[in-house]
Amino acid sequence: MTETSETAAAKKRVLFLCTGNAARSQMAEGLARAYHGDVLDVVSAGSHPAGWVHPLAIRALGELGIDISGATSKSAEPFLNEPFDVVVTVCDLAAQDCPNWPGAKRVEHWPIKDPSWGIDDPKTRMDRFIATRDELARRIEDLVRTL
Repeated sequence: MTETSETAAAKKRVLFLCTGNAARSQMAEGLARAYHGDVLDVVSAGSHPAGWVHPLAIRALGELGIDISGATSKSAEPFLNEPFDVVVTVCDLAAQDCPNWPGAKRVEHWPIKDPSWGIDDPKTRMDRFIATRDELARRIEDLVRTL
């Protein structure tokens, strides 16, 4: 099925920003594409891209049948002058680095803790990635309702 330009024009553009674009923003992009790709045109980026996507973020989405294994960590810079309906920062550092976004109709901040920091136990770390994934999914549902 081919998407028409009329359908594409009706989609709302959303940018998810994080510092490294390795976990939270990648999971948000994957969830938004998978569950709301019919109404959202979504990308993610980082203010200081890590250069990789966290394996536990890939695994957490994989548990839902969402494959982000081909995703890459991207810089926010190329998106600076692009128009977005909503820009969402998903970490405090990105909110500080990018408090305003040229061309964004709306900027939101979701203060979601980094699931990869401070825990060595593999099961606990995975549990944190799953909790982060689930929180992002809830917030994305709420976001879509407001568009």
